[in-house]
Amino acid sequence: MKAALRGCPDSCTQQKLIEAIEQRIERMAAYFGRISGVEADDLRQEAWVAVLETLPRLDMRIGNPEQHLLQRARWRILDTIRAHWRAHTVSIPEGCLEAPSFDPTEIFDLIALMELLSPLQQRILRALLEGYTAREVAEILGCSPANVAYHVRRIREAYKSLEAESLAAIDTEQGQNSP
Repeated sequence: MKAALRGCPDSCTQQKLIEAIEQRIERMAAYFGRISGVEADDLRQEAWVAVLETLPRLDMRIGNPEQHLLQRARWRILDTIRAHWRAHTVSIPEGCLEAPSFDPTEIFDLIALMELLSPLQQRILRALLEGYTAREVAEILGCSPANVAYHVRRIREAYKSLEAESLAAIDTEQGQNSP
């Protein structure tokens, strides 16, 4: 295929590439639509947008152009699925996280955890709970993914200490209630 594409002018080459990947994009959109619950037509459309955006900048001399276009289409489909999932997920209301209440009989209390975190860590946790990836959170906050990873470790430490306190409080309470 690659040798046949080299002899064609650009428009002929691009048309042959599109024809070569057409069935694979159809099957990819149908597959991801089936497993994600997102309309296959929407995914197909997004895949073609990615292909058509990439096509003018595609360098035919590097690698396999078909595979590159299919990878771009797959990434766009996965981004679309993630955005769809995020749009249909209930987010945590702002005021809900500010109410100071801690019930020691509960193992996990999101409000108590948020009180232990810095404002930046609260924003990171809120974004992660809403379904953003760590890389997306880094882009939103304008910092590096390594910085987000550092704060996620601190959030985990706060969670573990809160869990340990809750378990200790439950053990103490159960010890006082037993005869």
